[in-house]
Formats: sequence, structure tokens, C-alpha cells
Amino acid sequence: MVRFENVGLRYGFGPEVLRDLSFRVEPHSFQFLTGPSGAGKTSLLRLMFLSHRPTRGLITLFDKDIATLDKDNLAGLRRRIGIVFQDFRLLDHMTTFENVALPLRVQGRSEGSYRREVTELLHWVGLGDRLSALPPVLSGGEKQRAAIARAVIARPELLLADEPTGNVDPALGERLLRLFIELNKSGTAVVIATHDIGLMDQYDARRLVLHDGRMHTYE
Repeated sequence: MVRFENVGLRYGFGPEVLRDLSFRVEPHSFQFLTGPSGAGKTSLLRLMFLSHRPTRGLITLFDKDIATLDKDNLAGLRRRIGIVFQDFRLLDHMTTFENVALPLRVQGRSEGSYRREVTELLHWVGLGDRLSALPPVLSGGEKQRAAIARAVIARPELLLADEPTGNVDPALGERLLRLFIELNKSGTAVVIATHDIGLMDQYDARRLVLHDGRMHTYE
């Protein structure tokens, strides 16, 4: 599903923040991406989501070399990916319900066909009483849960999540992890970036460890 071969990334004329990355993410797999602050976890997720281009090396996504794709084809690949970034990226003029339903609207579905599943998911993540709220009045934890719900609602083929449990209490964090695990069981490949060793130790999952911009893999 994802293949990196000798990939490097630098910003401007600075040093490489990621270097010589070679690894794969297989379909239906589940893995944690970890490493110290500043190791490049967010940069790596941005490469996987196609919001950054590598400085060097080859990235293949869904069996397509991203270097050969135009904007329309890149956009088509992004629609197959669910993404949760730390800045949430909710649209302030849309309600919580509308933000979460957006991927289904993009697919061309009518509101009547998805209202129940969006509402049920929002209740499951603890936002059942915030359906009509706009993002500016949500807390950080509520925004995070809304972003997670939006990322998973369309059952993407690949889910990328950057510190998805960072702004919630441990009990809710475990509940959200169970949501990712159930999504994985239904066929979605999952990559979760986290520095929470205790959380990772609860699950028997592959670990992709970044240190000084380089990758180490532990099965």
C-alpha cells in the first residue's frame, strides 16, 4: 500500500529532516510510528498523505509512483486516505456534524443516506450533544474527536493519525484506539504516530521508530 525507497526530505536549504527511509506499509496492517519530539513523525505522515514531496527517493502509494501523477490523480489518492493532524483542520463555518460528514458528501452521498451513521459515530466518540456546535466553541479534546470521526467515517483504505489521543483522558484514549483497531479489522491499514510508550505496550503491533531522521522497524 505504501512503499518508501531511500527517501529524504529537507525544508528549503536546511539539513535533511528525514533521510534514507526505506520501508513498507502493507494492506490491512496496523503499526505505531514513534520517536522523540522533533524526530520527523509529522513530516513523514505528510509525505504519506502527499501534502509534501520528497527531496529524493521513491514513494509508491497504492502501487502508483507519486512522482508521475498530476494534481487530479494525487487528489484521487488522497480521498482513499483518512488523516488526523494535530491542528485538526476543521472548517469553522461548518457544524461538527457537517465537518464529520464532509468525506461522505465528497463521495456524492445525500444527507439522508448518512445522517444516522454520522450521528451514531459522534455519539460513540462523546460528541452526541455537540452535533450543531461550530469548531470555535469546541474544546481542544472535542476538536480532536471530531477530526478523528471525520477521518474514519468513510472507512478509508489507509488511516494516518498524528498523536490522536494526545488531548483526551486515558479512558477515552483507549476507546479511540479501539475504534482504530475495529477499523483495521474491517480492512483499513492504520499508522498511528505517538510518543506514549504505555499506550503502545498495551497492543501487539509493529513499531516504526524514527530517530535522527532515520527509520528503525520492530515487528
